[in-house]
Amino acid sequence: MAEVRIEKLKELDQETLERLIEIYMNAYEGMREYGGEGESYAKRYLRWCWSKAKDGFFVAKIGDRIVGFIVCDNDWYSKYEGRTVGAIHEFAVDKEYQGHGIGRKLMEKCLEYLKDKDVELWVGEKNEKAKRFYREYGFREVGKHGIWVRMVRRTES
Repeated sequence: MAEVRIEKLKELDQETLERLIEIYMNAYEGMREYGGEGESYAKRYLRWCWSKAKDGFFVAKIGDRIVGFIVCDNDWYSKYEGRTVGAIHEFAVDKEYQGHGIGRKLMEKCLEYLKDKDVELWVGEKNEKAKRFYREYGFREVGKHGIWVRMVRRTES
């Protein structure tokens, strides 16, 4: 596989947004309850991610093609923690490119960006593959709301 570069997304133009929606939709294939609200929802959600966390919106590229992305927010008020923490709002790798370490590179970039912060994320309760992946990075399950599991990675302090 060609070299994978992780870079900060510079702008969310129409072409980029369409590619991100494509990745989002195919990453949730077979798990529609977690990301299957359709393309119009995905478009609104990804625009919200961009407006909320521009500085922590990272993409994985092979050549000029985006193959994955992660949205890392360093200024998220967690009502569960009662304070500002880091958060991962979205994380997806194109199904065609999964299993090649791209997710790891994105996660490492995100955790470097959110260094010195506790980080929270929500993951679908049946998404065992994702939960195992997050546990490898020190995330622990700390709560549940409906079909979602809240996971937190605490800093060593």
